[in-house]
Amino acid sequence: MSGPIVENVDLDELKKGLADGSMILVDVREANEYEAGHIPGAIFHPLSTFNPAALPSEPGKRVVLSCRSGRRTLLALEQAQKAGRGDITTHFGGGMLAWDAAGEPVET
Repeated sequence: MSGPIVENVDLDELKKGLADGSMILVDVREANEYEAGHIPGAIFHPLSTFNPAALPSEPGKRVVLSCRSGRRTLLALEQAQKAGRGDITTHFGGGMLAWDAAGEPVET
């Protein structure tokens, strides 16, 4: 059995996708992390209670998963694909660490 299909989005691609509405960002960190600061517009779906069926599905929009550093998003991608969500293949591998390091705005 091979691992999940993984497509990486870099910071510039993510910013463009969020700005033009072509991407839906899903933050899979836990509540305390999300509340402490998240990427503006990110939807909260923590990995601890992750339900692939609850993830958004909008034609023409790419769902992108994000966490702190990219590790949890890989687990979430695998869970989503095993649950039949073949449309969930993309993550922001740099996560909040890369977002913060680039000095991007954070919502609380």
